[in-house]
Amino acid sequence: MKTSFTKTLLFCLALLIQFPQDGHSQKLNMDMVPGLKPRNIGPAGMSGRVTSIDVLLSDPSVIYLGSAAGGLWHSDNGGDTWNPLFTDEVVASIGVVKINQNNPSEIWVGTGEGNPRNSQNSGYGIYRSLDGGQNWQLMGLEKTRTIHRIIQHRDDPNTLVVAVTGSAWGDSPHRGVYKTTDGGRTWRK
Repeated sequence: MKTSFTKTLLFCLALLIQFPQDGHSQKLNMDMVPGLKPRNIGPAGMSGRVTSIDVLLSDPSVIYLGSAAGGLWHSDNGGDTWNPLFTDEVVASIGVVKINQNNPSEIWVGTGEGNPRNSQNSGYGIYRSLDGGQNWQLMGLEKTRTIHRIIQHRDDPNTLVVAVTGSAWGDSPHRGVYKTTDGGRTWRK
């Protein structure tokens, strides 16, 4: 009984202390800051985890950024502004993005983040764009769930090696390294 009374008394004291403060709070006059406008500074929260970044070496202001559940983003001004890409595909989880440095219009995206954690997002294969990310074509490996790395041969763009994590929570027959020598038409584990 005494504990309940003490808790009630403390609660009432807290209310008495708080109420006078409410009437004396300073208000912000928005007329004093006419140029201040709210703006989005990018994806945040659980979908804000960046999983991959690739930069065009001949022009470092061109950046592609993949996120765990927030899709693929592109900047052509060094990161001052960002535009979403990969917005019409069946998955938004990006594990890796890779620019063909000899042909920047060709971009590869492996889906499904490869960072095992409690909120890991799975993907649906590997995609290729031949027009700088405006249109995408699924190039296989749909059952692999998480593609974490893509290495493209510097002299032969049709040869790629892909690291696949597979399921993060158990054995996966799809886990391993895959290679294509025909631009993604066929893959060999």
